[in-house]
Amino acid sequence: MDAFSVTTIVGMAAFLAGIVFGATAQRTNFCTMGALSDAVFMGDYRRFRSWMLAVAVAIAGSQAMHLAGLVDLGRSIYLTPNLGWAGAILGGLLFGFGMTMAGGCGNKCLVRIGGGNLKSIIVFLVLGLFAYMTMRGLIALARVELEAATNLDLAAAGLSTQGLPDMLTALTGLPAEASRLLLAALAVLGLLFWCFKSPEFRASPRDIIGGVIIGAMVPTAWWITGVLGNDDFDPQPLASFTFVGPIGEAMQYLMSFTGATISFGVAAVGGVIAGSFLMALATRSFRLESFTNTDDMLRHLSGAAMMGTGGVLALGCTIGQGLSGLSTLALGSVIALLSILAGGYLGLKYLEEGSLGGAFRAVFTRTA
Repeated sequence: MDAFSVTTIVGMAAFLAGIVFGATAQRTNFCTMGALSDAVFMGDYRRFRSWMLAVAVAIAGSQAMHLAGLVDLGRSIYLTPNLGWAGAILGGLLFGFGMTMAGGCGNKCLVRIGGGNLKSIIVFLVLGLFAYMTMRGLIALARVELEAATNLDLAAAGLSTQGLPDMLTALTGLPAEASRLLLAALAVLGLLFWCFKSPEFRASPRDIIGGVIIGAMVPTAWWITGVLGNDDFDPQPLASFTFVGPIGEAMQYLMSFTGATISFGVAAVGGVIAGSFLMALATRSFRLESFTNTDDMLRHLSGAAMMGTGGVLALGCTIGQGLSGLSTLALGSVIALLSILAGGYLGLKYLEEGSLGGAFRAVFTRTA
């Protein structure tokens, strides 16, 4: 601790965790968009169950650490008393639709860069540009106005956070720890039951291993920032894996390295690319791939722009809200994830039908 600053130690640990994350995602083909596509077009839920297994592991590990007093999840951005429901819905729909256009979410973009996909480098740049524009640039004013007009102040209702355990305590009078244990147990056991009731999933060690390792990386990240980064003189923000904002910040870091400090998110972005690259080399799956035609490029550009904007509006991506956010049992994360999945489903139908009108007709015909 004397030789390195706390920021440096957190950055190095984040980079190593990112390597594990990226290598695992590359080897097991862990991908939210791919999981949704398998389920919609082929009726194959193995990868989707792997994703839900990751959610269960993330919740179990994160809530255990919180109850043990190792980290205070209340310090995370997901548990503020300001519930940005409109941003979660609009941003989630944009992000979900965009990830189908761009061939995968922010995490998949990083993994594909490591595997030699040149298209994903363009997605990375455009996603990062629009993410930063939405955080602090041209689109930021509209984002701030949307938040001011729609955010719900739960503190006015006597709630200190938007966590589901706090809401259950307010409704039932249960002790806070009992509410947390009850909700965490129901979520984890319910997800595990749904995942492992499938014989196909039980017979797929790749999907099981992928879900367990990716899920375990979320509490690992809370530990890195909440324990290693817990310093009285240089405290680090409590954070876990998320990839939209950090991609924008990584681009800024690359352009202003002198005098800049590295964050958990920026280091994790680099680690995921490095881990995927190393795994692609080890398995001899590294392949250079470029755009097939103009339409392919335009589709990826538009998808990247939607992901960058939507991910910031929703306060996270499929990993940021879907894993890290859900691990805190935040209501906003539930809303954002459902919106991302809805946007992704609509995007897949758009690709299938060839038009937005056809996609809406297909969606409403199926649900009617």
